[in-house]
Amino acid sequence: MTIEIEGFTDVYSGKVRDLYIPTDAVSVDDADTLLVVASDRVSAFDHVLEPGIPSKGELLTSLSLWWFDQLSGIANHLVGDQADVPVEVAGRAMLVKPLDMFPIECVVRGYLSGSGWKEYQQSQSVCGVALPAGLENGDRLPEPIYTPAFKAELGEHDENITFERTIELVGAQVAERLRDLSLEIYSRASAIAEARGVILADTKFEFGADRVSGEITLADEVLTSDSSRYWDAEAYASGDRLASFDKQIVRNWLAANWDTTDESAGPPPALPENIVEQTAARYRELLARLTA
Repeated sequence: MTIEIEGFTDVYSGKVRDLYIPTDAVSVDDADTLLVVASDRVSAFDHVLEPGIPSKGELLTSLSLWWFDQLSGIANHLVGDQADVPVEVAGRAMLVKPLDMFPIECVVRGYLSGSGWKEYQQSQSVCGVALPAGLENGDRLPEPIYTPAFKAELGEHDENITFERTIELVGAQVAERLRDLSLEIYSRASAIAEARGVILADTKFEFGADRVSGEITLADEVLTSDSSRYWDAEAYASGDRLASFDKQIVRNWLAANWDTTDESAGPPPALPENIVEQTAARYRELLARLTA
């Protein structure tokens, strides 16, 4: 359920975030400022699960704001004084400017895992990027690779695409800028994380064009536990390669207790209390490790 916020109107609810516009605006198109609220909802396999993860919205918002501060020189969508976030959603929301969003999930992978590992096993490549033979799940790649996806409509699956396909969607100049910015941000962020004993295995970014200047601008959440795959560097070195700080705990439990491939299987089961608690603890630990 969305929250009633004085001075703002709810106009959109995604899997985990809600979007508000000022009450004097008719739509997103004529709003000068947007309010993006991170809920405690958690999603996996394109389903919103019950119950939510306590304080998840605050943890993810804190991490996004921290990362925006680290990425000096990269234009982002934050506007005004974030202390002016309405009291009803203080700590879990960001004031941002509206952008003309690009329909591309800008994914960067420094390690082979997840859907990339599945694709590699079939084709020895990921999104058209050829990779060396003999790689194993969790291996570090020779260099980070850009593997974009086409953003699907709500309720649909994002579609992994080649770089050539992004050129068809947004033009060569924009496609190259999205790729270069994504690789630059990943490189900077992974170095920061490694210095704190954390591996940034992969992540995804979203960008839009500033409606006045046209500048390509970093938007949405950034480098959070929901948009990124983080591993414990010490555990990785000792052989526990996939010890994760994200919602992998939720994915693993759901995959073991519900048929994620059968659309007729009905709604997913409720998450057990211990899974909720473990996930919340990992979210908190990542924030503490990175921002200490």
